[in-house]
Amino acid sequence: MFDWNDLRYFIAVAREGSTLAAARGLRTSQTTVARRIAALESALGLPLFEKRQAGYSLTPAGHELLGHAQRVETSANGFGEAASAQSRDLRGTVKLTTEEVYAITLLAPIMRELHERHPEIVLELDTSQQVRDLGAGEADISLRSTKNDGQPAGLVGRQLCIDDWTLYCSRDYAARHGVPRNRAELKNHPFIGGGGGNLWIHYQAWLKTLGLESQVAMHHATSGGLLSGVRSGFGIAVLPCIVADSDPDLIRCLPPRTEHGRMLWLFTHERCRHTPRVRTVIDFVYDRLSKLVRQLEEKRAAA
Repeated sequence: MFDWNDLRYFIAVAREGSTLAAARGLRTSQTTVARRIAALESALGLPLFEKRQAGYSLTPAGHELLGHAQRVETSANGFGEAASAQSRDLRGTVKLTTEEVYAITLLAPIMRELHERHPEIVLELDTSQQVRDLGAGEADISLRSTKNDGQPAGLVGRQLCIDDWTLYCSRDYAARHGVPRNRAELKNHPFIGGGGGNLWIHYQAWLKTLGLESQVAMHHATSGGLLSGVRSGFGIAVLPCIVADSDPDLIRCLPPRTEHGRMLWLFTHERCRHTPRVRTVIDFVYDRLSKLVRQLEEKRAAA
């Protein structure tokens, strides 16, 4: 079986009439061109050129095969152009799954800007409380809080920041009731509970350790509901620091816990990490969220 790559040398010599001119066009040595022609002739068992003092002249067999070789060249070029077009094609849907509170605060303005730049990408935000399986194709990208150990196989990710959560109230609430700064003061304030799924499990356990579970005066089913409850001035609730510290209307009541060991990540699966539209979205989201994280870090350092 001959080497497909040798057809390039065959076509170049047939076109230029000599191995020297072909070598210039192919940006290689004359010796390499002559060696590849000899290898092709040996593999085919046919002489393709007559070697004359004036140059290389096609044999009858060479004339017969040249058209076939040129059609292979055309097909190869077409294949390359089609592959290049695919690598630039951003059209299609990208599904990003995350907590509702991240979707309605952090991602909403990013998605707007991304759409303005790449209207050919259809964005789908999934705020289901169930963790989607990226490996099974249930989503393309996940903005997820997780511990560093035990990541599912096949996931590739970019770490954004420590996923701190703590208790917040609104400025309106603080003006009417003050800002509680310790456990004793928190017992005089109403709490908003809920958040759904695993969030409420951990939130409820924390309230129990603080002796504050009996202070829950209203429940919301989602993390976005917790945020809306705090913004309304109803009471106090746990919120992610990356969200609440970005909101000038919200005030921290307590420092965040430090022993949780959770980080905020952007994940995708290795099977789609190089898909152009997925890569475009994850790069864009990571860039914008990283800038926000840096701004918050600078703000806290200056406080």
